[in-house]
Amino acid sequence: MRVRFWGTRGSIATPGPGTVRFGGNTACVGVTTSGGACFIFDCGTGARPFGAELMAHTPKPISATILLSHTHWDHIQGFPFFAPLFVPGNQITVCGPEGSGHSLREVLSGQMDFTYFPVEIGQLPATITFRELGEGTHEIGGARIVAQYLHHPAMTLGYRIEADGAAVVYLCDHEPFSETLWHGNPAPSHAESIVHEGDRRHARFMAGTPLAPHSGRDALCGSHILVVDDDPDIRTLVNKALSQDGHIVIEASGGQEALALIDAQAPDLLVLDLLMPKQGGLEVLKVLRSRPATAALPVLVLTALDDEVNTSAGFDLGATDYLTKPFSIPQLAARVRVCLSRRG
Repeated sequence: MRVRFWGTRGSIATPGPGTVRFGGNTACVGVTTSGGACFIFDCGTGARPFGAELMAHTPKPISATILLSHTHWDHIQGFPFFAPLFVPGNQITVCGPEGSGHSLREVLSGQMDFTYFPVEIGQLPATITFRELGEGTHEIGGARIVAQYLHHPAMTLGYRIEADGAAVVYLCDHEPFSETLWHGNPAPSHAESIVHEGDRRHARFMAGTPLAPHSGRDALCGSHILVVDDDPDIRTLVNKALSQDGHIVIEASGGQEALALIDAQAPDLLVLDLLMPKQGGLEVLKVLRSRPATAALPVLVLTALDDEVNTSAGFDLGATDYLTKPFSIPQLAARVRVCLSRRG
């Protein structure tokens, strides 16, 4: 495979003497296999010179697959300037994470609305196919593409392309799940020295450890979610946010009430506070994991406690993920979608 970086900046393009070494364009990386398949990681402003290069030196018609990590502006702002889109007969497939609230076509159409750009997406002459991907393995263009969710306020995928006996991994905008990254007493394995399971998965993905494929296509909306927190304001906030995302939300103010509701209604996901009177979140987790019926129930721990002791205790008892208070609504919605996509 041949890899070339066409854009490496974040947020906004920064041309000038200070960015000569690595360039001033926003994210765009081209990958070409020996069989001629063309993959494009992200479509920031680096897509403009890459498109010009393809037009000048690639056999026609051009066939390419764009793999968007997410749809924040610095990762899509070069799309309207990607020259192969303006040529009839070219075949462009645009892939990106599913479950973002709007389709890829809608998002890309938004920045090409006539108010902002003179050519609307429906006027582009090339044949454009949109494909929304979940976490797992996909066969595209003769290559094996492994996608994994990253930790970012928006739904974000990291990609691993395997072809020609080699692998290329593209991971951007991933933020550590926990402020405490490493255990106090490092484990023998480098990855296992990391506190948060989400960060361990990230390290294993980079190291190439095989990951079991998951599909979240039918799990991203309409799920039954139980929110357990003794703070009524937190419950109201989470309920409103998840209801707007199409989920059916029920509430409990404590551990005993939560266990009764789980037995009665069998929710798809539990959003669980740790510090509650009488029966805390860790006790609830312990009970759930001891029961065959709830051993695999996804549990998103929502807590102000992000120290290593509590984080490790939660994961040891089987927490699926952690989200630290205070949190933003996009962070909550994205983390819930990821948890639902990984349910067994």
